[in-house]
Amino acid sequence: MTIRKEILDELLKDYADPKDILAEGGLLKQLTKAVIERCLETELEQHLGYAKYAPKAEGSSNARNGKSRKLLQSEQGPVEISVPRDREGSFEPQLVRKHQSRLEGLEQKILTLYAHGQTTRDIQAQLQEMYGVEVSPTLIANVTDAVIDEVHQWQTRPLDALYPIVYVDCLVVKVRESQRVINKALYLVLGITMQGQKDLLGMWISQTEGAKFWLSVFTELHNRGLKDIFIACVDGLTGLPEAIETVFPRTQVQLCMVHLVRNSLRFVAYKHSREVAADLRAIYTASTQMEAEFNLELFAEKWDQQYPTISASWRAHWTNVIPLFAFPEDIRKIIYTTNAIESLNMTLRKMTRNRRIFPSDESVFKIMYLAVQTVSKKWTMPLRDWKAALNRFAIEFADRFPTN
Repeated sequence: MTIRKEILDELLKDYADPKDILAEGGLLKQLTKAVIERCLETELEQHLGYAKYAPKAEGSSNARNGKSRKLLQSEQGPVEISVPRDREGSFEPQLVRKHQSRLEGLEQKILTLYAHGQTTRDIQAQLQEMYGVEVSPTLIANVTDAVIDEVHQWQTRPLDALYPIVYVDCLVVKVRESQRVINKALYLVLGITMQGQKDLLGMWISQTEGAKFWLSVFTELHNRGLKDIFIACVDGLTGLPEAIETVFPRTQVQLCMVHLVRNSLRFVAYKHSREVAADLRAIYTASTQMEAEFNLELFAEKWDQQYPTISASWRAHWTNVIPLFAFPEDIRKIIYTTNAIESLNMTLRKMTRNRRIFPSDESVFKIMYLAVQTVSKKWTMPLRDWKAALNRFAIEFADRFPTN
């Protein structure tokens, strides 16, 4: 709704200082109080069936019975309001419910701060500094605990039958458990929908990253409705391609070239690292699979004497290196690296950097879920060149491509 200019002019006619609006007892807080109280009066009128000072509704024995005082915490600071009562005690306000002690805007502030990794003490301090509101640790816990139901619903929601591309990765988090702080693996699966938009399919937590747990993750995704994946982009974890292919046997598993190059350079002296990296790049940027195999042979001839494990590693993973050569350059940029999910991981780390240690697994899920909800608001546009990629997929996977 739009407030008429004449009303605003009347309210602001004596305005001379920002404190007149924002300070304790200022216009903003007075308006908040006045609007809430007027709404509560209207609710009571509807409940009783007649306006104040008007005759009672026929057949009704109920009537107004004074007011009670209530202190609400809000973004404008504490606001004391008068809540009208009825004689029978049957009036249930909707705007400010019984036992409610805060306005909804404050809850959203708490959740936003919590999503950015702020501790309970940090949230208390910021709300006190910004709004002059004192909140207890219990209130913060109650607000954030309500999120866990959302997490469970989100984690078990039905999925699309097909995600053309899926990225998988793990994020290491520190969790307090049995009076010890241990590292745990937070499993993330990021899907690309048929519309080319990102969709985090779920989060799982385990003591360590392993292919056996990944198998249970993909089994759960299948049970939630995911029936097919064209390409799964993975890091170099041993056994991960087999775990995917067990549940989705027709999926092409594409190894992340960045991970493979990074692992290869672990064996290389610093003085050779740039040259080795350039020679490896000639392999995965080749125009065809045949050219890539030829460049791998050239690499082996040049470097095997000093670093024999590198070419051996690439040959061992070759089945999961070559899928990208079936696609043109624009699609290769999408699938040759797990940057999409690593970018998400980096954002989650940045948002939760103040939370170095999580008090429990449940805390990890709550904070990461809220952080993902914040990040995903930006996932409104499809990937670049997605229509071209989709047309290519329609040819490459014609027998599995949906007709609708």
